[in-house]
Amino acid sequence: MPTPARTQPHRTDPAPYARPGGFPVVGVVGGGQLARMMQPAALALGLRLRVLAEGPDVAAAQVITPAPLGAADDLEALVAFASECDAVTFDHEHVPGPGLRAMAEVTSVQPGADALVHAQDKIVMREKLSSLGVPCPAWARVADRGAVERFAATAGWPVVLKTPRGGYDGKGVLVLDGPDDAKWSTAQQWLADWAGRGGLLAEEHVPFTRELAALVARSPSGQAAAWPVVETVQRDGVCHEVTAPAPDLSDDLAGRLTDIALRIAGGLDVTGVLAVEVFEVDRDGVRDVVVNELAMRPHNSGHWSIDGSVTSQFENHLRAVLDLPLGSTQPRAPWTVMVNVLGPKAIEARHEDLYRSYLHVMAHDPGVKVHLYGKEQRPGRKLGHVTVYGDDLETVRARARHAAAFIAGEIDE
Repeated sequence: MPTPARTQPHRTDPAPYARPGGFPVVGVVGGGQLARMMQPAALALGLRLRVLAEGPDVAAAQVITPAPLGAADDLEALVAFASECDAVTFDHEHVPGPGLRAMAEVTSVQPGADALVHAQDKIVMREKLSSLGVPCPAWARVADRGAVERFAATAGWPVVLKTPRGGYDGKGVLVLDGPDDAKWSTAQQWLADWAGRGGLLAEEHVPFTRELAALVARSPSGQAAAWPVVETVQRDGVCHEVTAPAPDLSDDLAGRLTDIALRIAGGLDVTGVLAVEVFEVDRDGVRDVVVNELAMRPHNSGHWSIDGSVTSQFENHLRAVLDLPLGSTQPRAPWTVMVNVLGPKAIEARHEDLYRSYLHVMAHDPGVKVHLYGKEQRPGRKLGHVTVYGDDLETVRARARHAAAFIAGEIDE
């Protein structure tokens, strides 16, 4: 098998840091939990990881040093950071295009600006996916109330309005049930705010049976790998539970969804992990899928892979960024369930010391894997996740749910 081409940094001068054995340094822009979870994978690969952090106490800065401070839109900080790395990747998609291109002048940036824009701008994404023949909801760009109502006349009510940029975990999404919906006041404000920036994205409200996600990794030389398609469950717009593989999913539909994800990865020239979130729909008794969102980075739907597959999404993301051969995505067990630990809404339900609840879970069920992110507790915030894998789905699911609920303070025994 031929050795894939290696991605080389653009700079010619050696960076001012130690590189034992010549192993490269990878920089991550953004200091959230995704960057934090890349650290164990980097250590296993013999790589050195650096992070450009938003603050000194963010999740990744607690475990990765050095962690220089810099905002995602600070051009000077981005370039200075990139100049000390052999390759740069991301914890989020919020680095503006000029910053991405400026970093690419001094080192390898993966994924690049031309790919990443499809995860940054939902209208750009819809235009590209439609051109690739990927199944999408009916959609339109809308600039005023009249345009929204004309779209509804074709697609029907409800209508889903989305801000093209900046939305995540349910933010930047508004569902209008009809022309008399009280939420029109908010919609009018959004339309006014985006009037000079190309308008909003309007989509049909898809009557789905459940949500699925396909996760793939792709390297610059074109090698690709795919994990099993998973089922995701949302709570208040935030991913709460993931089951791998998706139960009761036919091989044909799983294969179709994986093919769609690989087609998108190739068509958009993605490097690293790509998550394709979809709605499963029932059309006259025939199951099919409609693509909802994309993410070009490790994704919540793939956290199960840290413990549940031979190679995690974080390791394969780093391998892809450096154009190393990708690792096996084979599951370790028939079933893996990941449940997020979300900050409880009720203050009185919160554990004052998460460490103590963590110890209780470890003692109660030694087979549970617990990953906490070092974050301050807030209602609905992702504080960590737990993973359980095994042979019986219902047992695995019950154990994972119990562990996550106890750590979050939702149960007391």
